[in-house]
Amino acid sequence: MIKILFICHGNICRSVSAEYIFKELLKRRNLESSFYVDSAATSREEIGNEIYPPMRRTLVSHEIPILNHHARQVMKQEYDDFDYIIAMDEENMYNLKRLFNQDLKHKVHYLLEYTNSPMEEIEDPWYTRNFEKAYQDILKGCLALLDRLVHE
Repeated sequence: MIKILFICHGNICRSVSAEYIFKELLKRRNLESSFYVDSAATSREEIGNEIYPPMRRTLVSHEIPILNHHARQVMKQEYDDFDYIIAMDEENMYNLKRLFNQDLKHKVHYLLEYTNSPMEEIEDPWYTRNFEKAYQDILKGCLALLDRLVHE
């Protein structure tokens, strides 16, 4: 089983979207039993909060099912629990490398690293207010990540 943890700042927009988009892609390909997928935040400020309403509306508009999500913070010991830890932007990457002592096993990656735009980041729609762009970028990254994992 491949274990993936998606990470963003608050776990109310990008990482939770990646979690549910990826789970839906797995369901559509009948691969659910081969993966464990979760999401978390690098910060503590949104712990316990549900998915941000504008992001929820965007996911629902694309028929992405959402379960009972409450934001949580990533913990240091999770480094050993996951095969891939996927960051949305440079700030997330910086915080993860500090938490995980520089990622010696090379588990931490950017989501768009698997696309033809590997240097791009997933912009935070909390600030940009562009939830549709965040959705499209996350979908692109999830599709590319899944294709890479299926072909490896």
